[in-house]
Amino acid sequence: MTAESLAAQVACLESNDRSRLVAALSDLDCEALLHDWQFWGRRSQMPPIGDWFCWLVMAGRGFGKTRMGVEWLRSQVEGPSPLKAPKGAPERIALVADSFLDGVQTMVEGESGLMACCPDAFRPHFEVSKKRLVWPNGIQAFLYSSEAPDQLRGPQHALAWADEIAKWSHVEETWDNLLFGLRLGEQPRVMVTTTPRNIPLLRKLMEDEKVCVTRGNTYDNSANLPDAFLAEIRQRYEGTRIGRQELYGELLIDIEGALWSRDLLDGCRIARLPELSRIVVAVDPPVSSGPDADQCGIIVAGRDLAGQGYVLRDETIHGVGPLDWASRAIKAYHEFNADRLVAEVNNGGDLVESLIRQIDPEVSYLPVRASRGKTIRAEPVAALYEQGRIFHHGIFPELEEEMCGFSQTEVRKGKSPDRVDALVWALTDLLLRRESRPRIRQIIY
Repeated sequence: MTAESLAAQVACLESNDRSRLVAALSDLDCEALLHDWQFWGRRSQMPPIGDWFCWLVMAGRGFGKTRMGVEWLRSQVEGPSPLKAPKGAPERIALVADSFLDGVQTMVEGESGLMACCPDAFRPHFEVSKKRLVWPNGIQAFLYSSEAPDQLRGPQHALAWADEIAKWSHVEETWDNLLFGLRLGEQPRVMVTTTPRNIPLLRKLMEDEKVCVTRGNTYDNSANLPDAFLAEIRQRYEGTRIGRQELYGELLIDIEGALWSRDLLDGCRIARLPELSRIVVAVDPPVSSGPDADQCGIIVAGRDLAGQGYVLRDETIHGVGPLDWASRAIKAYHEFNADRLVAEVNNGGDLVESLIRQIDPEVSYLPVRASRGKTIRAEPVAALYEQGRIFHHGIFPELEEEMCGFSQTEVRKGKSPDRVDALVWALTDLLLRRESRPRIRQIIY
């Protein structure tokens, strides 16, 4: 049996055969076919058969994971009549996202969300204030956020859909609370849809015998994705580690000898920032411009009153000219009300400062020059992470992927860690550079 959808097979028929097939359908048939997932979905997108507790869909971006979650819920909720729930239907469903906003924008109101994909007769009513969806047959689904895992402490559910679990703020606590409440009905089940990241929970799920795993990549869904998008991601990410993760859905293991690990970075993640006493924007300019040029690493970081560092934003930009990356850096400088803009000048020299001054002559600017190798410069910053002195305000997938792939071996291969370079310059300026302070000297005659 082919992995193509039935819709794709029909599209491949000769024009006359396809016309005869369509002509044989009534208006009601066409309406039903429009919402028939067995017709539109690919074989790899169908639910597993058998006795399973968790269905883990771990695939690249654009694979169709959200639509799979929506259609699985539809199969559990919809009965023969909008006023009658099917036998054994779940009374309460949990929809869990990284944040409430993510849940609304993706699971509920997104292009492939519940409101867009449910037919008129079975479309739920979304009560935003109650974070609840109610179907015409009385079945309810409640939205939860990983930012507040205690919301799941108490409520009971028969089914759950956990979206993008690899980026959840409090992944272990949220998952535990969700499972403790999954105790309604004869066969409680949970579906997980996510692009992979090397977190402990995902590794545990993949080793669990009661978990059915569906794998897939971005290109599996190429028939439904714009050609321009596919061409761009091929050019930028094909053959890279982040491409293997974000496009092909691979669960990447840390590189031996890398200065950072994913467990280390996951342990330094925070949701709220303290008061910051100093903020810098660091820039690692590319030698050239254009689609084949290196990225321009731009990292925003800060320091609190206790001398701890915080990564605030990754503004790295690729394939643009000098004025574009300089404008991006200066925009971040003003957005965060930064104290200094730090730029490496090994390749650009005084031209870097001239470019910055041309856009904004009032920027507090510090040129830095690399006199040691990349790994040697990065090691003191990596040590700060190990000491628990650096925190990430949010998730920075591309930066963190580069960090976990940064080792002496990789540097020798000629790979340019532009984001890491900017990160190192930012945190060096904030935490490792000696600041000149006035001192009172006693002179003895």
